[in-house]
Amino acid sequence: MPFRDARAMSTATTGAPRPEGPLAGFTVGVTADRRREELVALLGRRGATVVTAPAMSIVPLSDDALLRRATETCLDGLDYVVATTGVGWRGWMSAAEGWGLGGRLVRTCGEAVLVSRGPKAAGALRASGLREAHAPESEALDDVLAWLLARDLRGRRIAVQEHGAPLPEFTAALRERGAAVVEVPVYRWGPPKDTEAVRRLAEQTARREVHALPFTSAPAIEAFLAAAEEAGRRAEVLDALRHDVLPVCIGPICARPLLSAGVPCVWPERGRLGALVRTLTGELTARCRREFDTAAGPVVVQGTAVLAGGTTWWLPPLPAAVLRALAERPGTVLSRTDLLRGVWPGPAGRRPDEHAVEAAVARLRTALGPYGRLVETVTKRGYRLAATR
Repeated sequence: MPFRDARAMSTATTGAPRPEGPLAGFTVGVTADRRREELVALLGRRGATVVTAPAMSIVPLSDDALLRRATETCLDGLDYVVATTGVGWRGWMSAAEGWGLGGRLVRTCGEAVLVSRGPKAAGALRASGLREAHAPESEALDDVLAWLLARDLRGRRIAVQEHGAPLPEFTAALRERGAAVVEVPVYRWGPPKDTEAVRRLAEQTARREVHALPFTSAPAIEAFLAAAEEAGRRAEVLDALRHDVLPVCIGPICARPLLSAGVPCVWPERGRLGALVRTLTGELTARCRREFDTAAGPVVVQGTAVLAGGTTWWLPPLPAAVLRALAERPGTVLSRTDLLRGVWPGPAGRRPDEHAVEAAVARLRTALGPYGRLVETVTKRGYRLAATR
């Protein structure tokens, strides 16, 4: 995984107090707004360095006239109710309670057929004393729509709780079947509170200064790519995600914007934050953790961390990238040109000259302390890692 030097990132070495864990040495970028703190905590407990840059913000509409009008319309009676998100359902119930309409709304929904997009929305329904009639295992809104369209909807009234944005295709399909649809806008996705932080994360991704990006919603991916576009780095960000920076999504629906851009993604079987972090941990360590034997004992390289002799050595990003390039082929001589291509991404004309490689190797040896001699110079050929296997 190639990296370029990152002035904004830590260059701490041995002795700095850093967290231990399977993600020690890895930097993970978080674009989520909702449940951000929980995701950051899960990653931090596994030793990751986390860069937070919410690509969107949730704008609640509890005082919005649109939501109240939709709620009052629902009180006239419903045949079906679609709950798309737990946070949205709870927000709707809370707003109705504040208007003195909570009890009536729960009773009205209880008399209808309740459809949940997934377990989080189902949990919110049950917390309201309600029970869903259907919840697709896929957690996909497309499957909710297919279930509804399999029924006679002529003259039926359907309330659709939106999740951050209107659902024009979903509601249009229901109306085409003769249903009267009440759209319930509980909250909206808004612009990020810190646009500069999102731009910096896009830059870090383009430069391979982060190792993974977990995503929890498709709109957040779209907003992140839009920020990369504004920074003039969209193509580089997509290239990094295709080859060097691991994208992990909460589920296949979330992954659609990346898949449509030709970026391969992974996701857990169940759309939970814990499962998301476990998938990220397993994939990242399998792809980027390198272990080899040396005359001084076993050495593990992962991210910007080196585990050797019972000590964790923390490297600056650029020397760490050089070490990882060598660790990909331990014992094999890599020329300075090889290292330039592997460590400095981008067109050849934008790369530094071979003196940059020599300087990075010197910094690497210094940062590794007594293990610096593992990086051997092969006269007139290049460098290699002194590995016994």
